[in-house]
Amino acid sequence: MRFEELSMAVENGDAPTAVELTQGLVDADTDALEILEGGLVPAMDVIGQRFSEGEIYVPEMLIAARAMKACLGILQPLLARYDSTKRGTVVLGTVKGDIHDIGKNIVGIMMEGSGFEVHDLGTDVDADRFILAIEELQPDIIGLSALLTTTMPNMKTIIEALVEASLRDRVVVMVGGAPLTQEYADSIGADAYAPDAASATERAKSLLGVA
Repeated sequence: MRFEELSMAVENGDAPTAVELTQGLVDADTDALEILEGGLVPAMDVIGQRFSEGEIYVPEMLIAARAMKACLGILQPLLARYDSTKRGTVVLGTVKGDIHDIGKNIVGIMMEGSGFEVHDLGTDVDADRFILAIEELQPDIIGLSALLTTTMPNMKTIIEALVEASLRDRVVVMVGGAPLTQEYADSIGADAYAPDAASATERAKSLLGVA
């Protein structure tokens, strides 16, 4: 079964093979949703589990995530017809003053691979941009990332801005980044904290009841 071959290619971070197999399945009129759910999602589930258990580390996860992203590039136009089947909509961004994005990017790719619609606002994102995104995109979750202790307080600033704009109750706020802890997430009023991409994806599914 080529789904198993595709999953293995993604797990191994073999983007050329993964892309070739994905395109081959598409050319053979295999349903795009079946390719996603049969080949890509299981691969990222395995990667997430292996990462959580300490079998692989960030470099291996990043390589696998890039392979997944390449395959999604082929499938996304075809998946548009299945909009109603998506698990939820997520807006991600690294907060104001911080330009680190590798962890955030991996989170986005893993969430896309798990069936979420992801909108990445990039880095150095202030409260106004998050507010605009919430108003325009109506996400279920916003994910705030910070890698610097000096930019962590901007997460609280964004959450406070959501309260002032009467948007706080409309979204789940997830936070993550190397210096963060569950205690800090609780102290700023976030709904959830995730230490890595695998747990962020699982937490998102759990929060929305789509696990």
